[in-house]
Amino acid sequence: MSVRARVRRARRDVPELDITAFMNLMVVLVPFLLLSAVFSNLAILELNLPPDNQQQADKDKPKKERNFEVIVRKDSLVVADTLGGVIKRIKLKDGKQDFKALSDLLIAIKLKYPKKENISLLLEPETPYDTLVQVMDTVREVKVLEVASVVRKELFPQIAIGDAP
Repeated sequence: MSVRARVRRARRDVPELDITAFMNLMVVLVPFLLLSAVFSNLAILELNLPPDNQQQADKDKPKKERNFEVIVRKDSLVVADTLGGVIKRIKLKDGKQDFKALSDLLIAIKLKYPKKENISLLLEPETPYDTLVQVMDTVREVKVLEVASVVRKELFPQIAIGDAP
């Protein structure tokens, strides 16, 4: 056989690219990766700002409405209402804010005023962000043990944030 015949024969016998094994792998791999992917969840907590001045607050709300406030200070948590003043001052416990005592007090307030859903958090300027988040979590809901399971109960979901007096 001549050299030319071999070259012609080599050009005619070009092998095809067999990608069926790769396609089978993709058919299995793509659904598996999509099902095992973790999609990010965003939790949005809606906050309200207190009115900018007392006159506007007086116009917007009816007279003698009881609103509750939690004033976060460096050395204590003060729970108050707008009609009666200070309800309770919760001192530091072991150098940290006592969120358990705050939660117990808010549960008692919620039992007395079950329809009340709003509360104001008033913070000093140098309040750590972690403390703010923990107070917000404590004010918003409580975990209660019911029939051998932990259930989350809503306390005051409508939170307003402002500066402490």
